[in-house]
Amino acid sequence: MEVCVLASGSKGNVTFIKTEKINLLIDLGPTCTYVEERLKELEVEPSSIEAILITHTHSDHIKGLKVFLKKYHPTLYLTEKMLVDLKEELPSFDYVIIDGDFTLQGVTIHVLKTSHDASDSNAYIVEEGKNSVVYMTDTGFINQKYFETLKNRSVYIMESNHDVEMLLKGRYPYQLRRRVLSDRGHLSNMDSSNYLANFIGEDTKKIILAHLSEENNTASLALSTLYGILEEHNISFKEVIVSSQYEKTECISL
Repeated sequence: MEVCVLASGSKGNVTFIKTEKINLLIDLGPTCTYVEERLKELEVEPSSIEAILITHTHSDHIKGLKVFLKKYHPTLYLTEKMLVDLKEELPSFDYVIIDGDFTLQGVTIHVLKTSHDASDSNAYIVEEGKNSVVYMTDTGFINQKYFETLKNRSVYIMESNHDVEMLLKGRYPYQLRRRVLSDRGHLSNMDSSNYLANFIGEDTKKIILAHLSEENNTASLALSTLYGILEEHNISFKEVIVSSQYEKTECISL
C-alpha cells in the first residue's frame, strides 16, 4: 500500500492511494493538469485511477473533477446529497452511492461522518490487510463514537487548519472567523494535536498534517503544537510531515 498527498489546502485537495488491486484518489480539487503531472512524477498513469472518494462538494475538493472524469472515467463514490450537488456541476458520470462502510476490490473503506458546512461530508479510513490510512479534514470536531475505530492506524492524514491566535488577530472578517472556529468549520492545530495524541499507537508509521491555512497557520506552528501535545502525553513520535498546497508529499510505502 502506498499513499501520497498530491495537494492540500484551501485552493485544492487530492490524495493518491495505491493498493494491491486498485489505484484511487480522495477528492480532486486542483486542476486535472496538476493531478496528471503529480501522478506521473510517481510513475502512475492517470488512466489507472479507478475510483475517487468524495469527502464533500466544496470547490477546493471537486474543482478538477469535470475534466478528469471526461478524460479517464473513474467511478465516484459519494453520498446521495453529494450526488445532488454534483449533478448540477458535472456531466454524466459513473458513481456509486455510499451510506456506510463498503469494500472495493478487497479494500475496506470505513466511512466516518464529519461536521462541516456542506450538504454532507465524510472522512475515510482505507484499510488493506494490516495497513490503513485515515483521511480526516474539513470538520469542526470528531465524533467520539469513532475514537476506537480511529486508534492505532498506519497513517493519519489529519487536518491542522489554523492557529487560533493567528486567526483571531488576522484579516479574516468576523463571520469567516466564526465559521472556521465553529463545530462545522475546521480543526485547529491544538484540536488536531489532541486527537492525534489519543489516536496514534505502536502500529502508526506516519502523520501528515493537512489543509493548513495559508493565512492563519504555518508549518512550523502546526509541527510545534503537535510535538508539544505529544510530549505532554509522554509520546515520542517524530514521523510527521506537513502537506503543501503546491507540491506533493513524499510517497509513503506500507
